[in-house]
Amino acid sequence: MISGIKPKIILFAFFLIAVSREAFAYDNGDFQIWNSNSQEKQISEKAKVTAEEEFRYADNANQLYYHHYDVGFFYAFNKNFDLSLNYRHIYERRKGKFRIENEPCVNAVFKWDMLGFSFSDRNRVEYRHFDYQTDFWRYRNTIAARFPWEFTRFKIRPYLSDELFIAFRGTAFNNNRFYSGAGFTAAKNIKGEFYYLLQHTRTVGKTTTNWPFINVFGAKLKLVF
Repeated sequence: MISGIKPKIILFAFFLIAVSREAFAYDNGDFQIWNSNSQEKQISEKAKVTAEEEFRYADNANQLYYHHYDVGFFYAFNKNFDLSLNYRHIYERRKGKFRIENEPCVNAVFKWDMLGFSFSDRNRVEYRHFDYQTDFWRYRNTIAARFPWEFTRFKIRPYLSDELFIAFRGTAFNNNRFYSGAGFTAAKNIKGEFYYLLQHTRTVGKTTTNWPFINVFGAKLKLVF
């Protein structure tokens, strides 16, 4: 544990409150809860397989509207670069009915350290296959920074990240997510995260373009074998 921990805890707490107050200052933002549970199994020194299930609740967290299963294969070429291939099966409520999306994707992640911070740049290319609309490709980029502080014996470590979405059709850049959260280690084989997410999604009308937003409280739990 590093010295000067109390001022840093206070600073981080103040930051989370400030972000949340700004986000909730608007009346038109929906509040949602997202929860994911995952497992990963190391199969060699550099390779592992992963599985994840996620649920999302909208309308002030009263209605399940999204559910996915994700499986993947991960390979770390070195400490600064890894690659994964994933397949995601999605159920999403649209017009009162759950619709299916099949989404294979590839993720290339670059990582580096600077001044005690841990940075990552994830580049994801997805092929979105639907049974109710035209398929299309999408690119997602996530820049994340984990702070050089760890709190308590659970190794709570705060982070910030921002993710943008570019669809290879229509309005192209149409979604942005800002995350503020912290990861933790509950036990040797149990890790998790909790976060606040502010998401803006672009909507285009006949004469105007808007960016409505949602507020999300999220939690992740991971079992490592």
